[in-house]
Amino acid sequence: MKTDKVIWIHCASLGEFEQGRPIIEKLKQLYPSIKIVLTFFSPSGYEVRKNYDGADVVCYLPLDMEKNVKNFLDIVNPELAIFVKYEFWPNYLKELQKRKIKTILVSGIFRKNQSFFKWYGGWMIKSLQTFSHFFVQDQNSEVLLKSINFTNVTVSGDTRFDRVFEITKQNNQLDFIAEFKNNTHTLVAGSTWKEDEDLLLDYINNKASAEEKFIIAPHNITHQDIADLKSEISKKTVLFSEKEDKNLQEFQVFIIDTVGVLTKIYSYADVAYVGGGYTKSGVHNVLEPATFGVPIIIGPNYYKFNEAVELVKNEACFVVDNSQKLSVLLDEFLLPNGKKIEAGKKALDFVVKNTGATNKILNYLK
Repeated sequence: MKTDKVIWIHCASLGEFEQGRPIIEKLKQLYPSIKIVLTFFSPSGYEVRKNYDGADVVCYLPLDMEKNVKNFLDIVNPELAIFVKYEFWPNYLKELQKRKIKTILVSGIFRKNQSFFKWYGGWMIKSLQTFSHFFVQDQNSEVLLKSINFTNVTVSGDTRFDRVFEITKQNNQLDFIAEFKNNTHTLVAGSTWKEDEDLLLDYINNKASAEEKFIIAPHNITHQDIADLKSEISKKTVLFSEKEDKNLQEFQVFIIDTVGVLTKIYSYADVAYVGGGYTKSGVHNVLEPATFGVPIIIGPNYYKFNEAVELVKNEACFVVDNSQKLSVLLDEFLLPNGKKIEAGKKALDFVVKNTGATNKILNYLK
């Protein structure tokens, strides 16, 4: 309805959604009558979150062409537009400014190699001039924006810290995981790729004692990928899809061939391995295990992710690039020398220290 008060939030994909989510949920809590329109650019975001009940409408963002832009804004008629991280669509931004619709960027991150900061970046700077305010993740982003004369900047941090910390307050109990774990030292490997699994399987098959258990939640869960993975494991292994009527505590390896439960499974971990560190795109979400106070192991490609860099620096996250290093590390975490506990505490402290971005943004919007 034309009389509805609408806030439009745009996320490129799933990662950006996780940054926008705490803002959406806080806005709904504070202003129950407002309508939220959530748009995605990427199918990987839309397909996973198209039924997200925190928004009143979830859809793809029409392509950034003048006619599309005008039609979209005519229909949605937002009072406020929120773009997450680094979404800069020139025609949308220009039309929002023309219509005098307040537009903000949240969890923004800027890097020196972006076109805004090059000699040829003038036309892109015009897009930035349409924003009412920038909420950025770090001081480096603030410095870069100030170097091109933007002072409407607040270093708020990353809203994902608020999101993952909230997870610890929900019910994370999974009876089937508790039964499998059976109070045994358990490594949870999340979002693993083939290269990650090769390292883990070398340890599981050749070095692991009977006093260790392993939960693997692969990134790819096609029937063939899961069958191949299971066939390579010499220890007694069960799949999530085949767990019914099984005595789960008898198994040493549990393969999670479904989606949507990994976050809760991390709450049962003694040690977490987060995959993706051998892929071109880099390591997956390290904050989810960190918020449960779990020491983390990753592969070598993590430098694009500030939170991974900081966790490594804080000795809460450990980088391995071969099976020997992984074996040494896992052996250390089995010892009663406190390294595991200390690393886990540092991980949780890092998350807690970085919460608060959502409130800073909401205080500006009030």
